[in-house]
Amino acid sequence: MKPLLLSAYTATTCLGVGIDAHREAVRQGRSGLRPCHFETVELPTWVGEIQGVDAQALPASLAAYDCRNHRLALLALRADGFEDRVRAAVRRHGAGRVGVFMGTSTSGILETELAYRRRDPASGALPAAFSYATTHNPYSLSEFLREHLGITGMAMTISTACSSSAKVFAAAARQIELGTIDAALVGGVDSLCLTTLYGFASLELTSAEPCRPYDAGRDGISIGEGAAYALLERGADAPDAQAVWLLGAGESSDAHHMSAPHPEGLGAKLAMEAALRSASLNAGDIHYINLHGTATPANDSAEGKAVAALFGDRVPCSSTKGATGHTLGAAGAVEAVLCALALVDGVVPGSPGTRELDPAIPLRYQLHGEPAALRHALTNSFGFGGSNCSLVFGRAQA
Repeated sequence: MKPLLLSAYTATTCLGVGIDAHREAVRQGRSGLRPCHFETVELPTWVGEIQGVDAQALPASLAAYDCRNHRLALLALRADGFEDRVRAAVRRHGAGRVGVFMGTSTSGILETELAYRRRDPASGALPAAFSYATTHNPYSLSEFLREHLGITGMAMTISTACSSSAKVFAAAARQIELGTIDAALVGGVDSLCLTTLYGFASLELTSAEPCRPYDAGRDGISIGEGAAYALLERGADAPDAQAVWLLGAGESSDAHHMSAPHPEGLGAKLAMEAALRSASLNAGDIHYINLHGTATPANDSAEGKAVAALFGDRVPCSSTKGATGHTLGAAGAVEAVLCALALVDGVVPGSPGTRELDPAIPLRYQLHGEPAALRHALTNSFGFGGSNCSLVFGRAQA
């Protein structure tokens, strides 16, 4: 794979809006998780809810897209001057030469959930004002951003559960390599809704306390919401030494089980191996691994076996989901941005919430943040049904 420059990036989660909030939270080892008080949900769990989402108004011309997910998308887009950077790229390359690649798991499903409360009592019909096409429909996220930013290049939404917004990096890279486009807006947006909160609780996958990735007593996830973006371009011949590059991407589909990972981490291992090959790197070249680390017993065990098989206990690694919660379809993009920050700041993130490491998982797991000289980082994102994706980022063009 030819390296691609992350010429701009940003993230919004329960830790705050924009890069500075996340940088400070990582330095402090702070978590943004709080007891769940979202909407009408009554569950004994903690969530990563973002403040101010509902107050974010959409432009009048895009009123048909109004839903919580698109409000979050716009809130995040405006952080760190990212929207201006994308608009500048559109002017530079041309509207038809910029693509949009978004990941989400549930998109604007909350709008459908709310619409069902307003059904006609006699016919059961949904309210006339409800528009599935521009809210709940997964493609509506990419369409909304495309319309808002004046982009006319190719666009797609990938929805492969929790690997969604990692896979968009790979999809965009392929299109840039093919010459279909010259730049790509990539990212992921997933907002809280009743379906995920009650759904994961029904699967007995949510914890009654803040999640504890890789902890000996881990017992489930904390669901979060988030939005993160990056602008991918080929970049200059002599980039800034602090620039972050997408160096490789690896995908696999082990299809072991609908909701459980392969117990030996087969798909995870295949994805990581493919990412290393794509980046023309060896396992010894990786200096930090951002683990998928959901804090469920099965996921952490399977991923831990795969990472240990490839990297041993040499590489510092951690899951940042104890800080942000599991942002589902946005997790890949959120954690890509956290990897970029780790590379630029020279800090390995810690793992808020984790207290006692599982002795059965022999990794160099970081409970607390540490300064480190980092050149290459790998991040994992694994979804239901065995959809796996690993990405490699670096500070210098390979």
